[in-house]
Amino acid sequence: MSEDFLEQGKKRVRNPFVPIGALVTAGVLTAGLISFRQGNSQLGQKLMRARVVVQGAKVALMVGTAFYYGENPWQSS
Repeated sequence: MSEDFLEQGKKRVRNPFVPIGALVTAGVLTAGLISFRQGNSQLGQKLMRARVVVQGAKVALMVGTAFYYGENPWQSS
């Protein structure tokens, strides 16, 4: 069990942008929902579009670092 925990810690250290991207995504989503609730639908739409862009960037970073570090999930062991 401790080896799995250490391996997860290494992955987080290798790819620190994924948790940062998740926090940014959550922040933009929250700001968008708040603006919708306050009646500012134009700002809410812009923030929802920004959330999609941030999520796409996060996925691109995940894929890029997986290829950079040679972690290929489709490769048989």
